Amino acid sequence: QVQLVESGGGLVQAGGSLKLSCAASGRTFSSCAMGWFRQAPGKEREFVAAISPNGIVTNYADSMKGRFTISRDNAKNTGYLQMNSLKPEDTAIYYCAAAWARATYYYFVDSGEYSYWGQGTQVTVSS
Repeated sequence: QVQLVESGGGLVQAGGSLKLSCAASGRTFSSCAMGWFRQAPGKEREFVAAISPNGIVTNYADSMKGRFTISRDNAKNTGYLQMNSLKPEDTAIYYCAAAWARATYYYFVDSGEYSYWGQGTQVTVSS
């Protein structure tokens, strides 16, 4: 069992930066792939970024490439999402998710692959 708690959301002006954190409980976090998803009002949840258990392999949605960076610190049981050059269209609730991966280099982009979810943190980008 893994429990996830996001933090770091808030209000920021367009062009600004935020760093989200995802604190995990449980001893299996280092065996889990981790992902970030977001959901804007009236829209479906969408993939943002994913990272393998060993932290080496990452994947990003096209619109986030070059602006967002996913990372993790397994010693601290924490994952991160650094968001730069934020745009008003990035406004959404951001969720972290985790899923057990059978290899240290696996990651998942499909939300259906993830078993564990945080409660979400609101990110609002003003124009």
